Amino acid sequence: MEVLRGVRAPRIALTALNVRNSTGSPLRLPASILLTGLVLCVAALVPAVTTAQLPGTTLHSVKWPIRTREHVDLWLHGFAMISSDTSPVPLFRRGYRDMVIAARTKAGAVTDLDVNREALVKRLRENPALVNAQFLVLSFATWEELVAAVDAFEKADGDPKRAKSKESAAMFAAFARIFPTKADRDFARMLTNSLQNEKNVFFHAWWVDEMRRRERTLAAVDAIWQSEMRPRLQGFMNHSEQADGELILSLAIEGEGRTLSDPRGRSQVAVGFPDSPERAMDAIYAFAHEIVGPLTGPAVDDNTTPAEKRSGLATTIGTYALVRGGALIFAHLSPELASGYERFYLRLAGITAEGDPAVAFARTFPIPTAMVESIARQVSISFGGI
Repeated sequence: MEVLRGVRAPRIALTALNVRNSTGSPLRLPASILLTGLVLCVAALVPAVTTAQLPGTTLHSVKWPIRTREHVDLWLHGFAMISSDTSPVPLFRRGYRDMVIAARTKAGAVTDLDVNREALVKRLRENPALVNAQFLVLSFATWEELVAAVDAFEKADGDPKRAKSKESAAMFAAFARIFPTKADRDFARMLTNSLQNEKNVFFHAWWVDEMRRRERTLAAVDAIWQSEMRPRLQGFMNHSEQADGELILSLAIEGEGRTLSDPRGRSQVAVGFPDSPERAMDAIYAFAHEIVGPLTGPAVDDNTTPAEKRSGLATTIGTYALVRGGALIFAHLSPELASGYERFYLRLAGITAEGDPAVAFARTFPIPTAMVESIARQVSISFGGI
């Protein structure tokens, strides 16, 4: 499934909400529904819900805090359970669906997501662009807000003119770009209802258990992120207009993150939740893969031909450029970090490299030399080296 793997716009748009996957493919929404505005207009539809903060942290106390979000995991979980992907860097964690099915079987749980899976898969195959709906969850603070938004949109038949406020009309317009037809709106409703049942019957208890089991891993990621890696990457993030945000650890994904950024310079970046404290750096590797997007998009655009863009080859090159770009970020910091990053993405591609992984890495994710040099120059500039 390659819908999300496109070439990124040259710069982060300052007049529109920029929603992209880790290849930088943007889903552009009007400025009237910026991240805060979209959440605020939905908040009026549901009772106030308190969002829990992680132990040992205070909201807004640090830049780029590490967070976990059950509703983000639940929404991505739904797409992971109905999607298939054979890409070198898959959209979802390899083996995730099998792991969940095993846990469900052990718990003796059967949910509406099982019952409706065939219909959801069918519609997703008919309209693969629906996979872009994954990013909607990053615009909502709670599951209840997302459910209320989908419900209001569906009851209005997707018509912004039937909205009860200017803010709701803007929200409906945003949803209509993702769910343009009745069949698509039916998909949104069926998925949301199925996931509500999934949450009640299985997912919430399973997620809480997973969070408890991963407490040491969360602490390890937070420690290495805030004490070492974020300070070393902050200059790059400042220069590339990604100075602050939240780093969300998510169970359903791994090397392919999900990013939402707004014109205020705040971003939400969801990356995989490592399996153990020893793999804490995996989350940081995936984060670098995300934040290099503003640099790789222009390099791909400048170094691919119109024919390559028409044929789809530029899309594949864009995917590889993003993987290579993350390595260039770490190469600016140290050879050891670059090698660790390369081994991580080779592992996701199912490749084991003996010795120096650089050759196998370049062979697995090939892009033109001129493109590598272009991205490297921009990485150096973003670190303040030029």
